[in-house]
Amino acid sequence: MSWRVLYTRQAQKDAKRLAAAGLKEKAQGLVRLLEEDPFQSPPPYEKLVGDLSGAFSRRLNIQHRLVYQVLEEEHIVKVLRMWTHYG
Repeated sequence: MSWRVLYTRQAQKDAKRLAAAGLKEKAQGLVRLLEEDPFQSPPPYEKLVGDLSGAFSRRLNIQHRLVYQVLEEEHIVKVLRMWTHYG
């Protein structure tokens, strides 16, 4: 069963920036992976702490990350950010 992917308003804004930076295909590939299994590795993911405790991060490139939450009971992946390093 595939996962449903939802985007926050901030992630939607970030998606426009990614397209302009040439990272759209990389982000789309990661989103497809999240639809299949948000815990699949590789590519590796980090479990975040602090303000983003409970969220996960995957690298788009050296600077940018895709940050998301997994709502297991609802079978939903919520993309929080897709730009900068947790900023």
